[in-house]
Amino acid sequence: MVHFPVSGQTDEGELISLLLKRQAELNSLLEVTQAINRNSQPTVLFEMLQVILNVHLKIGKMRLLVREKGHFYCATRFGGPKDNPIILQRTCLVLQEINGIQELKSHPNPLVSIYDYFVPIFHKEDSQAFVLLGDFTVKPELINNDLSFIQTLINVILVALENKKLFKESVQRELMLRDMELAGEVQNMLIPQHLPKTGSVVVGAMYLPNQNIGGDYFDFIKISPYESMWCIADVSGKGVSAALLMANLQASLRAWATVEDDMSKIVSKLNEIVVSNTNGERFITLFLGRYNDISRELQYVNAGHNSPILIIGDEIKFLKEGTTIIGAFDQLPFIKTGIEILPPGSLIFNYTDGLVESDLEDVFITDEELVQYLVKYKNLPVDDINKKILGNIKSAHKAEMNSDDVTLLSIRVL
Repeated sequence: MVHFPVSGQTDEGELISLLLKRQAELNSLLEVTQAINRNSQPTVLFEMLQVILNVHLKIGKMRLLVREKGHFYCATRFGGPKDNPIILQRTCLVLQEINGIQELKSHPNPLVSIYDYFVPIFHKEDSQAFVLLGDFTVKPELINNDLSFIQTLINVILVALENKKLFKESVQRELMLRDMELAGEVQNMLIPQHLPKTGSVVVGAMYLPNQNIGGDYFDFIKISPYESMWCIADVSGKGVSAALLMANLQASLRAWATVEDDMSKIVSKLNEIVVSNTNGERFITLFLGRYNDISRELQYVNAGHNSPILIIGDEIKFLKEGTTIIGAFDQLPFIKTGIEILPPGSLIFNYTDGLVESDLEDVFITDEELVQYLVKYKNLPVDDINKKILGNIKSAHKAEMNSDDVTLLSIRVL
């Protein structure tokens, strides 16, 4: 509320001047409010503030310091020489303990006494900013009202900017959640719903996406009555863009798998497609395997992926032959196709790095530990192998293993 000074010496002219001054203040508040309702940019609001303080209130120097994450930054200023950022921060440290409007001319600290007044700005009882005013000459009987008006005006602007920021963050969260939902729907359509449980090849899979949508992908394709192909991959990034890249990868793989026998050519084509679609901004690690029931030959290419573990009797092999990650180079520098002959009972354990690495829980599984679990459970049904290995890792390291996507793909040749 505005308090008019009561004095027997106040003549009619002074009263009219006072009324006009208060009317100007109300008009200023109205103009700022209208600018806020028009969703004006912060720069516009701060320019309006400068005009009101400098032109209407005749203030020669102003610094508006706003608190953000424990530090102060100068949101807007005018008058006086350019401030030294270090000195300005020291000034803030001196003043942040003051709770109310205070005159500064007689302050013992020389960093502070160059200003006339300190005006704190509160929001929900918390001090979120303060303004320093200098070269400010006003009649003593008007100073309290002027400083209160300045405090109210700046509070209106800062609260509006904070609400705008919170609204923007809320919209971004909603968009991100919707993005994740859409990506999850896309990814669910890509994951095979039915895997072979009888015949010459038995397949078991476990897929645990982190936060509903991840970058892992796997597929199992029956190319002909006697040939199968599978892929396990990890796409960099999350969200719809990663899911669409996976969808494109799956479509391309299925198309090339039916017309091309050369594994190196298939991987080379996949690389070209990924580079073309992402301009080198995303990459994929993948393992691609192709098994022939008649020849019992496995051909594979490992493109920078975690090496699958092959168990043939008591023999352990890591399937490492291949190339580098796809999507990072216009042309892959080299491609080597690995070949293995798989006798009955051979087991191939494929996985993504979410199984062996958990940054948040500081868990890193060695090859030796993983092989130890795999050898222990190698004779179980493929689905049980996946469950046992994940369960043992969680139990041994007292970890949830949910900082990244986890995909396990166990394949037994009969």
